[in-house]
Amino acid sequence: MANLDVFSNPDRGSQAIMPYLLEVQSSLLDTLPSCIVVPLAHPETVKALPILRLNPYVIINDIRLIALTQDLASVPRRLLNDPISNLAPQRDEILAALDLLFTGI
Repeated sequence: MANLDVFSNPDRGSQAIMPYLLEVQSSLLDTLPSCIVVPLAHPETVKALPILRLNPYVIINDIRLIALTQDLASVPRRLLNDPISNLAPQRDEILAALDLLFTGI
């Protein structure tokens, strides 16, 4: 797994709202049985107004989604199949969202 890989959401109960998960954990920790992900949601399903620095927009398969950085989750790696995309080009934006979440900066 590479950092910033995007996977289909394996949870059928939340797939309609959050079709993808963005892995944000360092690839140096690939031997751990789980990884940290940010859900990627359809913007129209988000009830509160997004904080743009915390919730950057991304495009996956021509679909505009919003990163719900505040909803980080740990997911067993075995549930994540082949990545469908990688958001390395938006690395700075994604790391800025994580910085805001953890440090307020």
